[in-house]
Amino acid sequence: QVQLVESGGGLVQAGGSLRLSCAASGRTASIYYMSWFRQTPGKEREFVAAARWSSTSTAYADSVKGRFTISRDNAKNTVYLQMDNLKPEDTGVYYCAARLFSGFIYSPNDYNYWGQGSQVTVSS
Repeated sequence: QVQLVESGGGLVQAGGSLRLSCAASGRTASIYYMSWFRQTPGKEREFVAAARWSSTSTAYADSVKGRFTISRDNAKNTVYLQMDNLKPEDTGVYYCAARLFSGFIYSPNDYNYWGQGSQVTVSS
């Protein structure tokens, strides 16, 4: 089992920055990818960014490329999402997720563990 606990988020004006953190515990050695997804009411959970747990490989949704940065600190078993130049359309609940195997990383259905979610609200 892997437990994920998120922190960060909040309310920010457009153009501002926020950082989300996701601390993993339990069988962290089994993690293959850590990712961030976001969801707004009435919409499906969408992929934001992913990071390989044991390498520097990362991936981003086109909508956040150049503005968001995913990073990880394996010593702390924590993954971060630095969000800069935020836009109102970035508003939503952000979830960190862990998967235990390689493959298609963009579908939330292929992740094994989820954080509790963090609200991010960007005002115009």
